[in-house]
Amino acid sequence: MRRSIPLVLVSGLTGLFLLTAPAGPAAEAAVLGAPCKPGSGVKLRGKDFTEGAALPVNLRCADLTGAKLDEVDLTQKDLTGALLKNASLKEADLTQARLEYADLTGADLSNADLGQMHAKQATLRGAILTDAEAGQAEFPHADLTGAIMARAELTQAEFTDATLVDADLNEATLGQVQARNADFTRAKMREVKLGQAKLQFAVFKGANLTEAEFTQAELRGADLHGATVRGASFIQADDVNLTGALGEPKDVPDDAVGSTSDLPEEDVAADSGGDSGDSGTGASTGGRGGLGLVLMILSGLGLSLTLILWGLSYRRRVDRANRFAAARRTAEEDVIRLGEEIDALDFDYKINHMDGGSVDQDWRRALDAYEAAKVALSGAQDIPQLGGVAAAIHHGRDALGRVRSRLT
Repeated sequence: MRRSIPLVLVSGLTGLFLLTAPAGPAAEAAVLGAPCKPGSGVKLRGKDFTEGAALPVNLRCADLTGAKLDEVDLTQKDLTGALLKNASLKEADLTQARLEYADLTGADLSNADLGQMHAKQATLRGAILTDAEAGQAEFPHADLTGAIMARAELTQAEFTDATLVDADLNEATLGQVQARNADFTRAKMREVKLGQAKLQFAVFKGANLTEAEFTQAELRGADLHGATVRGASFIQADDVNLTGALGEPKDVPDDAVGSTSDLPEEDVAADSGGDSGDSGTGASTGGRGGLGLVLMILSGLGLSLTLILWGLSYRRRVDRANRFAAARRTAEEDVIRLGEEIDALDFDYKINHMDGGSVDQDWRRALDAYEAAKVALSGAQDIPQLGGVAAAIHHGRDALGRVRSRLT
């Protein structure tokens, strides 16, 4: 028994030393599995690796700002939290590389191989991904504002909750892409291919979707207000809502709702042409008799009354639809904001390595409330039904508040 006590003490003291021994931020984060501080790793700013220079083994949170990595093999490299601002990665191989929380602002990844790359919450503002091969790449919660991704191959890529405001995706292929809640506001998406894409609650406000292909895409809750859909194809697309869209699309499903801004003008012109034709016929058949003139006047009055009644009924329906659409957009924005609050707190939560206890319970409540809000939003058919969304958001924010108070 006496011999076993010293062994226990030695092992305990050894473990305590390992836990309390000083370590660099990158090494410390690697041990805990939490995100390290971006740029806190090895300093490689402006280095040129195109001539075969060896890269360090540990690149987590490395500072590679302005580095030249053209055609460099970075397959399965762990670049979590790395700074790659304005780095040149043309034709580089980043297959299955990990770039979670990395900063690639202004980086050039033209013709790079990004297949199955992991870039959760990465920043790629203004990055160039022209002609990149990024099949099955993951960009959830990433910021791709102003990124140039023309002709990129993005089949089965993930952009859940990603920001692609003002991005250039002209002629890109996004077949079977996962892009729930993604923000494509003002994005350039001419001739983009979105076959079988998951686009629930995605935002396309002001986007140019001319001749885009949405074959069998899922568009429940997608916002097309101000988007140009001239020549866009919606073959077998689900839950299409063209309210506020511009231009004349094609192959629109019969169950689609809303109409583009050009359609009412065309309908009015068609109605006016029909009325003129009827009047001309009445005048010609009325000939020289007064009876024909009376019948023409009566038919004109009847038609006018019918059009007035139809117009009033149509206006009421439009007003109701507009009120619901406005309320739904507000609720949708609240859901998106709740998701953003969860994402923002997720980073701090991992860094603080909070495990178990009431914090985990509140965190789970917040996540459950977020999912409940999305379900309630997708099923709402009128304004009263949106109350469930507000209630779920309220509970979610209460739970987040308790988590936040413990982290601060």
